[in-house]
Amino acid sequence: MIRNARMEDVKAIYALLLHFSEKGLLLGRSLSSIYDHLRDFQVFIEPESQKVIGVCALHIVWENLAEIRSLAVADEVRIQGIGTALVTSCLAEADQLGISDVFTLTYQPVFFERLGFHPIDKKELPHKVWSDCLNCPKFPDCNEDALMWHKETLN
Repeated sequence: MIRNARMEDVKAIYALLLHFSEKGLLLGRSLSSIYDHLRDFQVFIEPESQKVIGVCALHIVWENLAEIRSLAVADEVRIQGIGTALVTSCLAEADQLGISDVFTLTYQPVFFERLGFHPIDKKELPHKVWSDCLNCPKFPDCNEDALMWHKETLN
């Protein structure tokens, strides 16, 4: 079950993101940052235990531009479509908000390409995007791939 994150989820979100940040697979978030941006997050709840087993955020960056960030799924339930469901849910939210361009910076480009994202040059992204990069231990030698999703308009 996917739902908007709640205050009671913050520590579980933090723990899940910390696990993958310690592996160097994503940029970790502080508890303070998660509280500050709680409305960005959606969580996947395991039905029986009600435990947070997946998380993804849609962060609005600028007019008509948002970022998919902090996608993480617990190791024990990976490859079950939870990541796909979370990203799809965030893209649906972007659509509801009238946002047609969504990017991601990732070490997993193939996953996002399967969801309709296409590779772009990081230089195409506005400078506002790089504020989080300043706190990254890999800055300025980032090796993440940039990808963009664009909602096609139907005529």
